[in-house]
Amino acid sequence: MSEDQYINFDEYIRQGEPQKKARADAWRVAIGLQAVDGLKTSAYLQETARRNIEGDITIDEAKELVNQYYIKKTTHDEGDANVEEADKVSANISKLLQTDAFTYSVAGFAAIHRAIFEGVFKQAGCFRDYDITNKEWVLRGDTVLYAHWEDLNMTLQYDLEQERQFNYKSLDKNQLMEHISKFVSGLWQIHPFGEGNTRTTAIFTIKYLRSLGFDVNNDLFEQHSWYFRNALVRANYRNVAKGIDYEFVFLERFFRNLLLGEDNALKNRYMMINPPEEWEMPENDLASTPQAPDKYPSSTPQVPPKLPDNLPDKFYNNNQKIIGLVMVIGLKEMSIKEMLGQLGLKNRESFMDVYLNPALKEKFVRMLYRDKPHHPRQKYLLTAKGIVLYNEITANQ
Repeated sequence: MSEDQYINFDEYIRQGEPQKKARADAWRVAIGLQAVDGLKTSAYLQETARRNIEGDITIDEAKELVNQYYIKKTTHDEGDANVEEADKVSANISKLLQTDAFTYSVAGFAAIHRAIFEGVFKQAGCFRDYDITNKEWVLRGDTVLYAHWEDLNMTLQYDLEQERQFNYKSLDKNQLMEHISKFVSGLWQIHPFGEGNTRTTAIFTIKYLRSLGFDVNNDLFEQHSWYFRNALVRANYRNVAKGIDYEFVFLERFFRNLLLGEDNALKNRYMMINPPEEWEMPENDLASTPQAPDKYPSSTPQVPPKLPDNLPDKFYNNNQKIIGLVMVIGLKEMSIKEMLGQLGLKNRESFMDVYLNPALKEKFVRMLYRDKPHHPRQKYLLTAKGIVLYNEITANQ
């Protein structure tokens, strides 16, 4: 594979083989995120990733091959250090994304940084012990004010705990986009590490959103990782003297594309403060993507009508059994026996096949005891994704 040849991720995704698609999605995000720091991977990494996607080697074998490649490499060209970082970090990120393990805590956040930059940075997983500034292109050389190094642990703990206690039960999808944008931008502003904060924040965000029920592995982090970083910068920059306030619209557009399937324009030049006239964002620069209906007919008793097959909004689903189960569970925790009773069903096996397993697969419903599927007191509840669907149906009945 030459330097100019890159993996066609879309081809693997179109093939429809679940394992290959999952591995291709992981590598797509892993390689794409290197653009955050202006890095590009080597042809060797691309070929190694292809072998892993094909199933010829495991992700651990892929990581080891990349490490051995640089140990044995005898000639070094200008820029090799950056390529080596991109290759090793891409392999590390791909492994993280190919596993479901996730710890929501300060230690878990640090562990993600350690896993990403293992073998790259000596201080992988360690918080900085100095204050930092970064000259930002979109701020015309100014910097965001990052957290003081002595307050890092306390500040990160506070933000995570506030999010843990946050109640999603009253949110519609627009409020959810706003909330997620502010939570992620707040985490990034802390900037607890000397290097690699944006990539760490991105992987933490992906894994956290997965835990809420969302499928977030798509091409946005591959094609728009630099936009993602600049949007975080604008969400955390304020200059009263220049009349500039925190601006979340850019980050919200990113998450609306990611989670709702919208097609908002994601252009870095729109984010520059005091841009030249030709770079200014048009007031209505939104793609004309059809949106989910705001109301359901008032005659609908419990289950909404079948939604159009081409609906881009990922909070909705055309499977009437899934929608019916979402409406039965609502904002409660229910056992299988309770769900069977509410639905008027008796055949447990059929219920699992037709209702519960599809709802779990589509991440509208989750287990209360996620790590113990056969827990004797196991119950089921809606994910954040399921709650938004439930809220929008009940609010408009």
